[in-house]
Amino acid sequence: MTAARTETYNAVIEAGAADAALILVCEHASHVIPSGWAGLGLDPAAARAHIAWDPGALDLARGLARALGAWLVHAPVSRLVYDLNRSPDHPGAMPARSEIFDIPGNMGLTGAQRAIRTAAIYAPFHADLSALIAQRLALGIIPVLVTIHSFTPIWHGTQRKVEFGVIHDADPSLGLRIVEQAQGADLQTALNQPYSADDGVTHMLRLHATPYGLQNAMLEVRNDLIATPGAAQAMALRLAPMLSRAMAARTVEVA
Repeated sequence: MTAARTETYNAVIEAGAADAALILVCEHASHVIPSGWAGLGLDPAAARAHIAWDPGALDLARGLARALGAWLVHAPVSRLVYDLNRSPDHPGAMPARSEIFDIPGNMGLTGAQRAIRTAAIYAPFHADLSALIAQRLALGIIPVLVTIHSFTPIWHGTQRKVEFGVIHDADPSLGLRIVEQAQGADLQTALNQPYSADDGVTHMLRLHATPYGLQNAMLEVRNDLIATPGAAQAMALRLAPMLSRAMAARTVEVA
């Protein structure tokens, strides 16, 4: 179940305002499994379940991008083929099992097969994002990198009460300001919930933001709150002012 070596999948880039600093990244935007991977052996329901993507995340990211004039970079294929928020040596990059689901097409992959997927999906996506960041820097614009995700209301039988999670890696500053702006917003907000850097979910931030010293954060919204395009747009309109104020506070600090 391996796609041809010559077939590559670049990042999808939706342009923002010419002077925009904010770059939104949605690594788990798609549940598409290209034909070269024969559906990874999954039944149609599993292939569209949350193990394959982050439901609502792309609609939310697009709503935020429209509201804030931000650039948006998102994945063209399912995270089950390659999870772009995992390094090539990470077991979760091409998981053989996700939650209660076995992924037949990911079982027993050889190093050569893993390398083919890395070259086809991981390398071009990250090269495209890196090029966009370099372009912004060359223009004298210091980017702010924010990744957009969704999570399930129930995890292994346990109800998750948090609705909006803000995750940081080495630099907590932007994340802390976003959480501060969310206070009083009638949204159950928590720092480093439902995941944290210790869970290995900040690869994107470490790879693209930390080397340049860019402000960054990972946003997680419970997916029942963004289950329809309308709900995702409404959430985007709630979160956009918080993110805007958090970024404005950064500008004041730097000044």
